[in-house]
Amino acid sequence: MIPPLHRPRRSRRTPALRDLVRETTLSAHDLVYPVFLHADQEDVAIEAMPGQTRWSPDGLLRVAERTLEAGVRALVLFPKIEDGAKDSTGTEVSNEEGLVPRSLRALKARFPELALITDVALDPYSSDGHDGIVDPDSGVILNDETVEVLCRQAVVQARAGADVIAPSDMMDGRVGAIREALDAEGFTDVSILAYTAKYASSFYGPFRGALDSAPKDGDKKTYQMDPANAREAMRELYLDEAEGADMVMVKPAGPYLDIVRAVREATTLPVAAYQVSGEYLMIEAAARSGWLDRREVALESLTGIKRAGADMILTYHALDAAGWLAD
Repeated sequence: MIPPLHRPRRSRRTPALRDLVRETTLSAHDLVYPVFLHADQEDVAIEAMPGQTRWSPDGLLRVAERTLEAGVRALVLFPKIEDGAKDSTGTEVSNEEGLVPRSLRALKARFPELALITDVALDPYSSDGHDGIVDPDSGVILNDETVEVLCRQAVVQARAGADVIAPSDMMDGRVGAIREALDAEGFTDVSILAYTAKYASSFYGPFRGALDSAPKDGDKKTYQMDPANAREAMRELYLDEAEGADMVMVKPAGPYLDIVRAVREATTLPVAAYQVSGEYLMIEAAARSGWLDRREVALESLTGIKRAGADMILTYHALDAAGWLAD
């Protein structure tokens, strides 16, 4: 037998050699921690997402401190709004003393070095559970009327201290309209992270349970993307770029790594990917059953997302992953 000339295994022989030739490096600085908040004074474990918590105002400050100590420097906030504050047009989004503005001010006062990202969409605030205003006669989600409300929501959040506004609603034209609204109010330095390719995915179920924000009727397929489509993501990307997005996102992450790669190759903007609640829960459930190694699988999945082209990853494993990476 003639010995092989090329032996790739040579560079895999020791940990030091593997470190030297590693192509993709995952860091705590790549991670964004999504946190759930509510106005109650007690922290509550989220039944729909074991291992995650709906934080009280004081609990939010504690978890923000833990986040920074772990080396993760960005939070994205998702509020659970009480039913009494919900209506068909999401009026509560304009409340300067609402849950999100209060939380932003408290976080900025205590941790000015933390990057704060806010969700812009109506579903947590809507009695209909949709990201936009529902026409009561036809059931159609009203695009332009919704965008007007989203602009008000974005300005309120920016005024309270948001560093990055992240519209997740998937209404047409909302990025440009929000950019114009922010600039008109003097918030020219506030960034927009567009949910560019947000798919109508079945992986969102646990998240909706955490916020009690599932649609009361119908689904979100008329405004979120068809999971079968890839070229459409490029169209959304080009529109968001033209409207002034500073960063773009693919959601979910794991089942859409081809889209993450395609977006990465098509833009010079930073690319985010969201490892959503269903992805998180599959790892957690399998690990709790003893079928998978939680640490190794979580880190492998995050590395795969980074390797596909994501500059930043929104993940519920952020704090654990940061600790594992520091070991």
